[in-house]
Amino acid sequence: MARAFAGAGMRVAIADARADHLEEATAELGGDVHAIELDVTDRDGFARAADETERALGPVDVLCNNAGINLFNDIADATYQDWDWVLGVNLGGVVNGLVTFVPRMKARGEGGHIVNTASMGAFIAGPGAGIYTTAKFAVHGLSDALRYSLRPHGIGVSMVCPGLVKSKIYESDKLRPAELSTDVTPADQEFMRILPAVHEAGMEPEEIGEKVLRAIARNDFYVFTHPDHREELRELFDEVLDAFPDEPAPAERLAFEETRRAGKARALESWPGG
Repeated sequence: MARAFAGAGMRVAIADARADHLEEATAELGGDVHAIELDVTDRDGFARAADETERALGPVDVLCNNAGINLFNDIADATYQDWDWVLGVNLGGVVNGLVTFVPRMKARGEGGHIVNTASMGAFIAGPGAGIYTTAKFAVHGLSDALRYSLRPHGIGVSMVCPGLVKSKIYESDKLRPAELSTDVTPADQEFMRILPAVHEAGMEPEEIGEKVLRAIARNDFYVFTHPDHREELRELFDEVLDAFPDEPAPAERLAFEETRRAGKARALESWPGG
């Protein structure tokens, strides 16, 4: 995303908890980015990062909540530490980014855009990354609600749902805080051994970045970067629809739901400037 944005002429700040990754990124991107070391679970650190970005580059028009970790363990065996760690980054990090930046964007009154990275895990569940999936389902709901809330302010919202990406998310344990560590649910070592090769087959990050840039320009909410899951989602949605009871709904309830839907429609139409 940073490469795509910089290539489009945007001034870009990047943040990461790993100093070595920031060094690698700035070496590749040269002077096109401003790098800030940040743990997204640190709310005070987020505020400092926002202040630094504004001093260096000016007000933030596009916020990308992209930080993510994964724990490749069965959800039924998860400990409190597992839950606190993964939810703290994958959901709490998004919340912290929003609470830090959205009031500033609204106060400026010049619109903007929010990009929240979810995952195909926001739709498709399985036991092996259950806490990750829980967080991504939450990011889905958060993002969907947020787009209605921010529409009147001219702030668009996109939710990115990638599949397999050529990334190093399998190195998440290197960042795990000592106070949230546990040896109760160690990951399957053979599975962890093959993960680097699996991720090497993933989509190139640059391709995803270009798709995100295009989505911002078009104000798309859903950003499905991979074609891989279309039929799986079709089967899932068919299962959902088939589960509805085949019986009439009372008129009073239908009237309430129609009022709610009309409110959503009005929110989407209320874009400043037409």
